Amino acid sequence: MTIQTVATQPFAGQRPGTSGLRKKVTEFQRPGYLENFVQAIFDTLGDCAGQTLVVGGDGRFHNRAAIQTILRMAAAHGFARVLVGQGGILSTPALSCVVRKRGAMGGIVLSASHNPGGPDGDFGIKYNIANGGPAPEKITEAIYAHTQTITAYRISDASSLDLDALGEQRLEHTVIKVIDSVADYAELMAGLFDFAAIRALFARGFTMRFDGMHAVSGPYAKAILEGLLGAPAGTVINGVSLEDFGGGHPDPNPVNAAELIALMAAPDAPDFGAASDGDGDRNMIVGRGIDVTPSDSLAILAANAAVAPGYRAGIKGVARSMPTSTAADRVARELGVPCFETPTGWKFFGNLLDAGLVTLCGEESYGTGSTHIREKDGLWAVLFWLNLLAVSGKSVAQIVQEHWARFGRNYYSRHDYEAVDGAAAHGLMAQLREQLAQLAGATLGQFTVALADDFAYTDPVDHSVSTQQGVRIVMSDGSRIVLRLSGTGTEGATIRLYLEKYEADPARHAIPTQQALAGLIAIAGELTQIAARTGRAAPTVIT
Repeated sequence: MTIQTVATQPFAGQRPGTSGLRKKVTEFQRPGYLENFVQAIFDTLGDCAGQTLVVGGDGRFHNRAAIQTILRMAAAHGFARVLVGQGGILSTPALSCVVRKRGAMGGIVLSASHNPGGPDGDFGIKYNIANGGPAPEKITEAIYAHTQTITAYRISDASSLDLDALGEQRLEHTVIKVIDSVADYAELMAGLFDFAAIRALFARGFTMRFDGMHAVSGPYAKAILEGLLGAPAGTVINGVSLEDFGGGHPDPNPVNAAELIALMAAPDAPDFGAASDGDGDRNMIVGRGIDVTPSDSLAILAANAAVAPGYRAGIKGVARSMPTSTAADRVARELGVPCFETPTGWKFFGNLLDAGLVTLCGEESYGTGSTHIREKDGLWAVLFWLNLLAVSGKSVAQIVQEHWARFGRNYYSRHDYEAVDGAAAHGLMAQLREQLAQLAGATLGQFTVALADDFAYTDPVDHSVSTQQGVRIVMSDGSRIVLRLSGTGTEGATIRLYLEKYEADPARHAIPTQQALAGLIAIAGELTQIAARTGRAAPTVIT
């Protein structure tokens, strides 16, 4: 074995997005493409001698090959130890857990999250820092800067290692330890939730279906739900991780998890349904005949946090991404704790969590989490709901309806226009920004505009500033229209339109969501001219 220095040249477009670098698999398979980005990470980190690195991914196509490359490069950069999940598997929340528990310098996550997989699908990579969370912008920008000037990368010429056998191997002077992918994470969950109460719930005949979507959370759900908690075999469906996610789109929403939605709407539906995504950090909660919006889920967990042993001392605060509905704000006000509004991207929650300012946080894109790690966590949210169901003795529908009766209902929906021409998408946003100064005080249909701005965020901990994070049009009654471009796609641009209307009257809580939001939908269409500008008569996906 020898360490080689390989001449290279920059690849265009390696700037990390909302959550790392995501491209088509074929892009990552180009000679030197992955190597350049990993070298840029190590150049940004500086001296790695004696440090521990954690590596794992969601098992999508190219995961194993990429891990072998990263291990050889880590050895060439002097890491003392690299912990890698068995079979190359570590869900994103599990990797965050391992980084924190094992005192690692950081971790490399191989995932494109909820994006499709397979040879023609997507692949991704991101670096998580020592707190277990995604690297902040100052680090991702430094990585990008290195990708633009790179001239060589260092790598060992060692042969591939066995990623399936637990235990230690050596690569150059680096110890490579293959660890159980589930054990550390399961131990953490057992300390947060009342596993005895959940076991008793299943023992009483409670029924559930967890849709693993043939993604990374399947093995975790089988080990914890069917193993530690005694749920009957078959509780976890689509639980075998596949490189192409079974040809599906592993994004847990009512559109892509249609099998689960249909199951939960059937006359013989289970008591509870849930799903997670490609890398295990998102969740969808479903009851009999009702799917819970992520915004409502965050608010309900905040209002009922004390049911779980890990949160009985109370919560210090809540944080939500700006497009997420204001349902959590209402709960925070009643609890007398702050609610922070951040840009989209889990990295923005990290400083708030580290500073002890918040306990729970969430995004409208089916992501919820807490202080236990520094990533959103799909199975954690499912276990929280199970703990709540076990303690309350109520159904999902009862819990949601009682929450609305207490706090009011925030009707909420997201309309996605995917793979739109990039120039058209940026033109739409520019045109909308030009209108903002004239919108404040304007009457739009039945609404009066109270605020119209391009959201900017000053981090209360490190005082960093993030601008142009999405256009907000806030009405005097609290209703909102929000537009932003997504940073998670790999083709064209994705325009996300978010719509929210608050309704206090319980007698009006059963109106179909799109009907309740019809007035805002019409206003958004007129303001943006989205159909004409994109050539799309309707959104690609409505959730």
